[in-house]
Amino acid sequence: MIVKKKLTLLTFTTILAVSTLLAGCSSNNAGGSASSAPSETPKVAKAPSSSPGAEAGDKWVLGAKPLSFTAYSHYGDIDFPKWDSKPAGKWLKENKQVDITMITANGLHEQKLSTMISSNDLPDMIWTQRDDPMVEKLRLEGKLVAYDDYLDKYPNLKTWMGDNLNFLRADDGKLYRFPNWYTGRPAGNAGYVVNKKIYEELGSPKLETTDDLYDYLVKVKEKYGNSITPLELHMGQNVQGFGVIYTAFGEGTLYSYLNRDIRGVPKDNKLTSLFTDPVFREAHKYLSKLFREKLISQDAFTQTQDNVKEKVLAGRVAVYASSSPTVFAMEGHNVLTKNDPNAGYFMIWPIHKAGLDKNKIYPGTYTTLGWNASYITTAAKDPEAIFAFLDYMTSPEGMNLQFFGPEGEYWKGFDADGKPNFTDKYNAEEVAKLQKENDAIMFAGNTGYIDPAKMKLEAALPPEKQNWSARYQSTITWPTQYDVTEFIQISPSPDSELGIMQKSFDEFFLQVYANVITNTKSDAEVDQVLDKAEKDAQALGYGKILEYRTQKWQENKAKIAGKK
Repeated sequence: MIVKKKLTLLTFTTILAVSTLLAGCSSNNAGGSASSAPSETPKVAKAPSSSPGAEAGDKWVLGAKPLSFTAYSHYGDIDFPKWDSKPAGKWLKENKQVDITMITANGLHEQKLSTMISSNDLPDMIWTQRDDPMVEKLRLEGKLVAYDDYLDKYPNLKTWMGDNLNFLRADDGKLYRFPNWYTGRPAGNAGYVVNKKIYEELGSPKLETTDDLYDYLVKVKEKYGNSITPLELHMGQNVQGFGVIYTAFGEGTLYSYLNRDIRGVPKDNKLTSLFTDPVFREAHKYLSKLFREKLISQDAFTQTQDNVKEKVLAGRVAVYASSSPTVFAMEGHNVLTKNDPNAGYFMIWPIHKAGLDKNKIYPGTYTTLGWNASYITTAAKDPEAIFAFLDYMTSPEGMNLQFFGPEGEYWKGFDADGKPNFTDKYNAEEVAKLQKENDAIMFAGNTGYIDPAKMKLEAALPPEKQNWSARYQSTITWPTQYDVTEFIQISPSPDSELGIMQKSFDEFFLQVYANVITNTKSDAEVDQVLDKAEKDAQALGYGKILEYRTQKWQENKAKIAGKK
């Protein structure tokens, strides 16, 4: 689904952002004031009462009358497509009178939103990171709509997210975020994809440790030269694939430690500097070596997602690591196997440094709160109607529409657990195509519902007939993702003194990160660069930022433990 640092579920997804996710990688944080431990995923015996129909009382019912609004994706690498160019959007426009005008930024998202703010010409809905600084400024200026009055009226979000919804509340205690891909169960797709044909041509060697991986990449380069990228690390400018490699060098080392909203390493209940962390240093000596030996794309920090996608779909990568490699790998697998049944991609258990416990390596993370969020601005003429629409999209009926199409063809009705009853017409290839096309407009995803719903069908199929992503999610990615809900919303306000320091530090960090991988010629030089980076970072206020985040992190842990 569309996320920065992305939480792709059982389907082909965009990135991105996964995140954006992950984007960039995005934040793994969200706001919070109240607390509770993650609730059990609720069971739904039938389609929720908010299903569309005739309008009743003062409650907005989807389809009872036209709903038109504008929506904007505030990401540098993700623009919303034309609404009715996607199957779900087309169906909703034709059958439920929903018409969304998508506003694009064409890569200039910061400038685009700044212009809209300065001209007071805001979109009705903004979809972005849960704690984007520019959107937080809008909240502080009173230009976002609070959702509290809608939660009981349109109950899907509240039902499925439970008390964890309180973690998304702003400092004023109100709720402004409608989360995307929230869950009460492990989710995510980070890890490693391997080109099957190349792997078998090289003798199917062991690929378990970082030493194994290095030896394999060398063999790829020796055999295929420049025609194949030995290791494709997704979106270097967002620290994506590089972050996956980082996790291989320490038990319990998390990809999220590199993210903008943490950028620190927990030690003795404190967040400490990445630059002085031995695991960080060892991992980046390894990455520097791979880069200077041309085992990694030499344009890893500048190439676009389209560049990566083209290589994966063409089979021109031997190993592909990302916060959500299933995004392109499933499509690539389907493309390659059409022409050659022995081609395609498969996933492997996460790589680990020799001597470490492979079951304590976590290449990806998730939070119960998902990755990004939708905000409704005060420019909206009918914010309640937009919230009702988002609540429908996150409902069982809305999720099934996006994943399996309108009720009647591939699914009909619900079983006792609220999962869809699939019909005899179900066509896995057509459903995969449908999910891929709808991916770009999945901005109110409900992971807790759709993952078990999808697995109901997949579990009954033999492995070779299962959805490519679903097979590896159930066996590899979900068991190896780590819950980082305790690290949500630990960054200072962007307008505060610390917030300004953080912005300067973030720019500095990304410069150092790229430099230590692409411009160092030895392990000793890596240490020199990081030694200097530590001194410069402290001068920028890095230590103060870590102290603030440590305090907020400890408060979150207390909330989760039920002590606040």
